[in-house]
Amino acid sequence: MKIKKLRSMGVYILSFIFLSLIISFIIGCKSSKNVYSGEVSNHYNGKKFVNTNGNKENGLKEVFKFLRTRKPGVWTKDYETYSRDTLIENNDTDNIKLIFVNHSTFLIQLDSLNILTDPIWSDRCSPVQWFGPKRNRPPGVTFQSLPNIDLVLISHNHYDHLDKNTILELQKEHEPQFIVPLGVSHFFKRLGIDNVIEIDWNEEVEFKSIKIKGTPAVHFSSRGAFDKDKTLWCGYLIEGSKKIYFAGDTGYDEHIFKKIGNKNPNIDVSIIPIGAYKPNWFMSSIHTNPSEAVQIHLDLKTKNSVATHFGTFALADEGQGEAGKDLKIALLKNKITTDRFIIPDEGVFYEF
Repeated sequence: MKIKKLRSMGVYILSFIFLSLIISFIIGCKSSKNVYSGEVSNHYNGKKFVNTNGNKENGLKEVFKFLRTRKPGVWTKDYETYSRDTLIENNDTDNIKLIFVNHSTFLIQLDSLNILTDPIWSDRCSPVQWFGPKRNRPPGVTFQSLPNIDLVLISHNHYDHLDKNTILELQKEHEPQFIVPLGVSHFFKRLGIDNVIEIDWNEEVEFKSIKIKGTPAVHFSSRGAFDKDKTLWCGYLIEGSKKIYFAGDTGYDEHIFKKIGNKNPNIDVSIIPIGAYKPNWFMSSIHTNPSEAVQIHLDLKTKNSVATHFGTFALADEGQGEAGKDLKIALLKNKITTDRFIIPDEGVFYEF
């Protein structure tokens, strides 16, 4: 009886892997049809984008080791399920207002403009909604509660940062201006969306009363099997009456973040990722751990920081709440108070 169960389990696992490969192959073919081509730079070699510090995403050998040795922490479904469901008004103050939706999605209100970062309201960060990483908590703001969205910033094309369903709904209801890294506009054009601007590292564009500058990051890109690093990844500096830095999704690099801080002094608020960092040997090339997030805060010389990229999707091996605990330990070690580097509650206003 046990042998039959083991065989059935083996068949299930092989079927699951086979199905995953088929899905990856199909999506990879579609994603690779239109890729970026442009001038060679220190982060584009003529064929693909690269990290300036030489960091690369893990190969199959490391991926199989990760899957074989995983020790994932515990997550609880639907914990802290508060969702703001009343219409959010425009910000008529001179302050920055931030609302953490969850994962890497923030509503930023600056100079009467409403800005979203990496919006995802779907149940799964996946090419399909019946398979892939599922939410452990609902969005902290319902989609219907959003004010009119003027601008959407996309850091890169991974499914937890560029969600097709949400993009289509935003276009239908708000028709915002989308700003994306090099190569990512092809995704929007295939959806029939033309109100999109591509941006390179250190390139600046103006939108109404503010300036948006693309900033370097340490990561990678792909939506399928054959489009790896064919589009760029970046962070953003938002400058109006005040200055906001959104790091996107990134590993740590001292040179990059000190340079951003030196070239852009007096940042009022920095939004810095703290999650998806365990095991460190596997994740450190693409994600910052909480200790490194604190170092980014120091490198930038930012007045305030807010944590992001945690608490929603179990994308690595740290357990629920572990990122926040480790961040508090790192803050204490560096004698930084928790009101200078906030772990935000979802659906709650923070003013700076």
